Amino acid sequence: MRKRFMALLALLFCLALVAAGCGNDDDTESSPAPAPTEAPAPEPTEAPTPAPTEAPAPEPTEAPAPEAPSGALISLEEECAAWGGIQAPDGFRVNMVTDIGKVDDGTFNQFAYEGMVGAAECFGIEDTSVIETASEADYDANLSTSAGENPDVLITVGFLLGTDTMAAADENPEINYIGIDQWHPEYPSNYVGVLFNEHEGGFIAGALAASLSESGVVGVVAGREDVPPVVKFVNGYEAGAEYINPDIQVLSVYNESFTDPAKGASDAQQFIGDGADVIFGAGGPTGSGGIKAAAEAGAWGIGVDQDEYYTTFNGGTAPGSENLASSAIKRVDLSVFRNIATTIQGSFAGGPFVLTAENLGITYAPFHDAAVSAEAAAAVEMVRAGLADGSIDTGVCGIDGLFIGEGSLCD
Repeated sequence: MRKRFMALLALLFCLALVAAGCGNDDDTESSPAPAPTEAPAPEPTEAPTPAPTEAPAPEPTEAPAPEAPSGALISLEEECAAWGGIQAPDGFRVNMVTDIGKVDDGTFNQFAYEGMVGAAECFGIEDTSVIETASEADYDANLSTSAGENPDVLITVGFLLGTDTMAAADENPEINYIGIDQWHPEYPSNYVGVLFNEHEGGFIAGALAASLSESGVVGVVAGREDVPPVVKFVNGYEAGAEYINPDIQVLSVYNESFTDPAKGASDAQQFIGDGADVIFGAGGPTGSGGIKAAAEAGAWGIGVDQDEYYTTFNGGTAPGSENLASSAIKRVDLSVFRNIATTIQGSFAGGPFVLTAENLGITYAPFHDAAVSAEAAAAVEMVRAGLADGSIDTGVCGIDGLFIGEGSLCD
């Protein structure tokens, strides 16, 4: 596998300076999104097939796959322009219930919130509200309170809200529910489960980590092991690192809380003591604590969900910003934006809505202030492109995040 990688890298190295230049440019180009005169018509993709005894997964809807340059990030302003100036009717309301944490958590909740705010600005939505969840025990009450405001759309953030969101959608058929990271065998027509190929994002992060590492040891500070998207990130990271360097050592730890940056920092410091020189944070603010501690200590950090250069590192003003190599991005904001838009147009369709490397729902952030070498930049872009065109497979199940062939739901 190492020989294959080096052969591919030799072909791509002539583009390395271009790739590095794009990585350090905050302004990326994108190509047209769906036709503005009609709601996007996503094409179905093949979801991994569960074991024969499992209920078959619904046919997923995949977000459109626009043509775009390497690592491009579609802005919400560009997405807005593609919808042709449609406007929400008077009284249209969008509500949101966060997972544990706040809308300024710098990762998952915040990205969903930004998608809601972007849609409100684009479509002239004046009525919005957010309930920030303090504990899992509050999920049902928060959903009931939010539904009591009679929103047209109710966004629920996170895998852990899936069961309560399903019950709420059944009880309130007049409300369209957008559930982030929520997979079910079946969905009612008013409930979209937004899913991501996090294993692809983890694979990209792992490839970057192995390309940067001088010690041959890298680490990942993760959230809860009972949350499939977290497992997909972790195992994808290991697979991506080994794709670049089969001999690399990958250290990993799961945490019980997504909101404990001090614990994440302690995990990162432990890994650095064990020789790691790159830390990937895949656990909300807990993971962010890990990459912040790593960067401040002079190791490389890789963020998750959105571009943590602007959140965790305050746009480059926080200590260690120059050591944030990139972030593995899942476009939660686009998924929220697009499903609000289809509600306004009357074409909202329940079921899975999948974002992948192919349709730019999974990508990586610019390198910003980080001195990422041209060789590493070429390697990570080669991996992203390979995932997008199907020539690279992560070997990780897209349902539960386990390695295929090791008892996953994809076996």
